[in-house]
Amino acid sequence: MLKWLFFALIVRPMVLLIFGVHVRGRENLSHDKPSIIVANHNSHLDTLVLMSLFPLHKIHRIRPVAAADYFMKNRLIAWFSTQFIGIIPLSRKVERSHTHPLESVRQALEAGDSIILFPEGSRGEAEQMSKFKSGVAHLAKMTPTVPVIPIYLGGAGKVLPKGEALLVPFIIDVHILEPMMIGEEDTQIFTQRLEEVIKKAFTLYRVSNLA
Repeated sequence: MLKWLFFALIVRPMVLLIFGVHVRGRENLSHDKPSIIVANHNSHLDTLVLMSLFPLHKIHRIRPVAAADYFMKNRLIAWFSTQFIGIIPLSRKVERSHTHPLESVRQALEAGDSIILFPEGSRGEAEQMSKFKSGVAHLAKMTPTVPVIPIYLGGAGKVLPKGEALLVPFIIDVHILEPMMIGEEDTQIFTQRLEEVIKKAFTLYRVSNLA
């Protein structure tokens, strides 16, 4: 209920009405089946924008994967992150364990949730992309029937840049691209293909904004 109220009363009005979001390819986004949603990452707003693409009655099924060292660093932030956002905390440290580091994410997908992942690992500078890590591909191998949905976000890094606290009004563009399946593909090749797909949308976005 806290998550629903937060998105209904605060996030959706802010994201969709105050800033304005232009969405392309909405037909590529599944509302009824679990999916792995993958996007570039320039701002803390990225997660809220992606979650706002879904109907409110589905919001409890959207689970962002977030760095445990940041979002679980104290009790207040951990409470807000889990109760209002519904994150799946993931350690960025290499630890010895009998379970796979992505096991909790796999379980969420198996339970019917869709998850949000940022393969760059951390936020970059506005309108720039860093090299993708292979975690998405490994997760896709663990859940081979779940589609990976690439999304390019343009403008969110200008609305709330990394390291800034004040919001700047700026239109956010969302390009939802065709779902991808890993099949028998090598994880490194899939990671490269995923990065190239989102980079192509990034290039088109920059060209359209310069025109």
